[in-house]
Amino acid sequence: MDFSWLGDPFYQDYLIEGFINTLWLIVISAIGGLALAVIIAITRLRGPKPLAWLAHGFTTVMRGTPLLVQLFFFYYGVGHLFEGIPGIQDSVIWPVLRDPFFYATLTFILSVGAYSGEVIRGALVNVPPGEREAARAFGLTPVQVFMRIWLPRAIQICLPTLTGEMILLLKSVPLVSTIAMMDLLQAANIIRDETFLTYEPLMLIGGVYLVMTLVLTALLRQVERHFPGMQPECRRGWLTRHAPPSSRLSH
Repeated sequence: MDFSWLGDPFYQDYLIEGFINTLWLIVISAIGGLALAVIIAITRLRGPKPLAWLAHGFTTVMRGTPLLVQLFFFYYGVGHLFEGIPGIQDSVIWPVLRDPFFYATLTFILSVGAYSGEVIRGALVNVPPGEREAARAFGLTPVQVFMRIWLPRAIQICLPTLTGEMILLLKSVPLVSTIAMMDLLQAANIIRDETFLTYEPLMLIGGVYLVMTLVLTALLRQVERHFPGMQPECRRGWLTRHAPPSSRLSH
């Protein structure tokens, strides 16, 4: 095994740029995708019928087509359409519209929104109606009921599933190398082409992704463990520690 190329600053720059782009893509896609998922879920449950049908059609298309096809559609299809708009290449937004990072982020946000939207919708349906009725009885407005009671309870129900979605998002990121975006896999491919080494760059990238997956899994497990309602009462965490009922009665 030859890893001497790791000491070359030229290859180090590729790896650092690919790692940073990968992290940014994951963070932006996760935040934007989950926000879109909430909008899709509430639209399907409580929105006007035309919007509910539109949201249902969107999730059906996004979940029913391969992610790689969606990536090609936005980068080569939509991107090519933008090129044909008169004056667009002279506008201030053209550097964004020609950047593969924009289309990769857009694709992943829509994908995460479609998949997680169905997950959150199912969780919202499973929240007992009595909890919302009790909140309304205390005088909370519909928006307060949704933000303080309904949505947090739904997140509590589906949080383990959302954790799995975020891990799948991380593992899907290498697909962006197919649209010439500089990510970890693209950096590895450049190193392979220039050093004629087949396994070493791929082994390094595989190890980096493994570490990233383990770190992300550990962080998400901590979120699950400390999310209100996700643990038994007798524990250390964000909620107050309570003694078992039997021990309280004994005093």
